[in-house]
Amino acid sequence: MVLTLSRKIGLMLGALLALQAIYTAYFGMFDPGLHRPIAFGVCILAAVLFKPLAARLANPTLGKVALCWTIDTAVLVVIFVALHRFIASADAMENMLISYSVSDQWLALLALCACVELTRREFGLGLTLVAGGVLAYVLWGESLPGMFRHAGFTLDQIVQGTWYGYAGVFGLPVSVVIELLFIYIVFGMVLEATGAGHALIRIAVRLTGHIAGGPAHASIVASTLFGSMSGSVTANVAGTGTFTIPMMKQKGFRPEFAGAVEAAASTAGQFIPPVMGAVAFMLAQLTSTPYLLVCIAAIVPAAAYIAALVLAVWLEARRSGIGATAPEDMPVLNRRDAIESLMFIIPILTVIGILLMGRSPAMAGFGATISALALGFLNPEVRRNPWRLVEALAKGGISGARIMIAVGAIGIVVAGMNLTGLGLNFAQAVGSLGSQSLFLSLILTALACLALGMGMPTLPAYLIIVLVMGPALSAMGAPRIAVHMFVLYYAVLSAITPPVALAAFAAAPIADANPMKIGVVAMRLTIVGFIVPFLFVLNPSLLLIHNFDLADFTIGMLRIVCITWALSAALAGFGLSRLQPVWRGAYIVAAGLCLARGTEIDVIGFGLVATLLAAEVFRHRTHPRTV
Repeated sequence: MVLTLSRKIGLMLGALLALQAIYTAYFGMFDPGLHRPIAFGVCILAAVLFKPLAARLANPTLGKVALCWTIDTAVLVVIFVALHRFIASADAMENMLISYSVSDQWLALLALCACVELTRREFGLGLTLVAGGVLAYVLWGESLPGMFRHAGFTLDQIVQGTWYGYAGVFGLPVSVVIELLFIYIVFGMVLEATGAGHALIRIAVRLTGHIAGGPAHASIVASTLFGSMSGSVTANVAGTGTFTIPMMKQKGFRPEFAGAVEAAASTAGQFIPPVMGAVAFMLAQLTSTPYLLVCIAAIVPAAAYIAALVLAVWLEARRSGIGATAPEDMPVLNRRDAIESLMFIIPILTVIGILLMGRSPAMAGFGATISALALGFLNPEVRRNPWRLVEALAKGGISGARIMIAVGAIGIVVAGMNLTGLGLNFAQAVGSLGSQSLFLSLILTALACLALGMGMPTLPAYLIIVLVMGPALSAMGAPRIAVHMFVLYYAVLSAITPPVALAAFAAAPIADANPMKIGVVAMRLTIVGFIVPFLFVLNPSLLLIHNFDLADFTIGMLRIVCITWALSAALAGFGLSRLQPVWRGAYIVAAGLCLARGTEIDVIGFGLVATLLAAEVFRHRTHPRTV
């Protein structure tokens, strides 16, 4: 009874947060000294009430439940009293003319610890250990030996850098979430509630049914498009995967392969323009790049990822003898499908149109959300039950509240790195390990990205990685936009990287398969996606907006095409026909040679790929076989 009431109050607060997001997208933030802490506080309250600690108990008893509610109450009291002190001293903070009492200092420190605890509840140990570790380093790092030792800070200096000010918890990331990201999180939830996904899947099945392995290609189309809007890989897997995974299994694909295709496609949605799961707005802010240019920069990498995934699925279908969908099994599109497709198409066009008019991304999000709410009534089910749109607003508010908790923890990390110079030390360490080699530094960064990003949603994963690793790569001379795109890609790819692989675990129960196997297969399907970020950092012309050179771009595209075909064929064991181990090995060698940019070795790689493909064509024509 108490938990049900708590959840309902949490949802009410979530709906209030969604309305706040719509208001802010149109009118902008009011006084930052009020808006940031108030929005942060309501997010904390909504998240705690929606899923209190007592609701997380496996074996609840009266004593355990009472203890959990006591802890939640203490956490909320500490945070809200500390927020009150922040608001009361906001004017003085702007003038930097304030000193804090001992009680204020300890109150802020307890609030920081409470934020770390809430991060543990919502996101597990990954981000918690980073934020908690940085906070501990700030407090006691002066006792460490060597390069990690810092000069030491008073508690007053620490809380001014982390809590009382706009460089820590209430810094730029929180501001961007309130002004930009929140509206797109709400938009994604509203779009899902309209039922647009069902029509999108039917249309995708119809469009791709004539290709070998049709349902898998339909999954790629539907999941990438819808995933771009949803902002959550796992939510997209759970949403579209419920329809697409059973279709793939019915067609003859192995359960782990069906789950892997859905996981890989849903992951791709996070870097498909124009919305890119909302994280691109943060990227635009941090790099001071116009959002439309960010969308343009994402075109070639996203296209390469999707093309490689489509090719891998097509080769697997050919190898397994899975043909196109029979005409009688294809859905017959009707007037309702056309109407419901507008619920997806018009909001997307609204985003693009408003951006092309020169208005802000926030205004584009506002227009898209309002249009999605209005168009939702084209769905008869929504007309019968309009309350589902209100529930979507509430769920969007709760999702945004959870992100706000993560961003608050990231604010602790940012402040700690600024205070101690930890980021500079880390950059120097990476530079030293890389021995002034950008490629080796990229490898180290990619591994760190995958490790830090595991278990986190895309936005906090991107933020924590770029704030820790970004300065290291920038110091090596890589273009800033390329560095951030590199980090974004690997933050997203961590969702399909074992052992955590959130997307694989979300697909596992639907596919009835082992999540680790799904993760491994998903990595095989998207192996080109793990390589493309290296290519556009080393050849920024592929991003189209930085030092574009047509010759470099052409060679870069040739490199991507050759590597995509060679690796896809080698890993599938099938090209135009089944490949023997020697052929697969030759393709892998050729792909490796193609990676040798700036030397004549890559030309040899291009030639080897062409030779192998020509030999396959000749063999296929002279000895045709059915598979």
